[in-house]
Amino acid sequence: MWLIAAFFITALLYASVGFGGGSTYNALLALYGVDYRILPLIALSCNIVVVAGSTVRFARAGVTPWREALKLTAFAAPAAILGGLTPIGEGTFLTILGVSLVVTAITMAFPIASSDGEPRRWACSVLFMAAPLGYLAGLVGIGGGIFLAPLLHLTRWQNAKAIAATASLFILVNSSFGLAGQILKGGEGRFLAAVDYGLPLIVAVAIAGQIGSLLALKFLPQQWIRWGTALLTAWVGLRLLFAM
Repeated sequence: MWLIAAFFITALLYASVGFGGGSTYNALLALYGVDYRILPLIALSCNIVVVAGSTVRFARAGVTPWREALKLTAFAAPAAILGGLTPIGEGTFLTILGVSLVVTAITMAFPIASSDGEPRRWACSVLFMAAPLGYLAGLVGIGGGIFLAPLLHLTRWQNAKAIAATASLFILVNSSFGLAGQILKGGEGRFLAAVDYGLPLIVAVAIAGQIGSLLALKFLPQQWIRWGTALLTAWVGLRLLFAM
């Protein structure tokens, strides 16, 4: 029961800042003792459920920069499915996951820089970062948007709403392709095991994702939510690393 509650809180916090929460889902499952081979299947499925609604809302609002966003996802998606297909040992998996969580917490703790003004010269390099982020997404079951968004702000790639919309789409596409790779790698048996174990968790994050979006829009200051999410992410990541 505590795991369902933890997934609910994680999805609520991450959805309120426009992300999916895949890395934290993975870490919570690892701390709970779940077979690491099905962790990405559950985490990526939860990611898809949480960010799908955000992606649709951004699209309906007309803030998604489709041409630029699709370029990034086109670079990332093949790498995501390749990451999902890549065999990985438990120790390596947990180390990469723990480090990813700590880096995620750091990126969330700092305020978002203004994206106003002309794009910087090296903004085009973001395209080349999309592929490794996609690979990481498929390999350990994260969306990659949590790393992409700060990079887009740093390069003044677009305005804040367009960046949030792009990160949401990036997570959705990477998670979908990464999940496909994981299913192909693990086969039907591992997929069914993930569904059997993860279905209550997916329902929990689906509900929490909607509540998180509402909180962000109407009630809580965005920076407070980011700090709370960063603290949760750092705690889980450090606990995972020290538990190894």
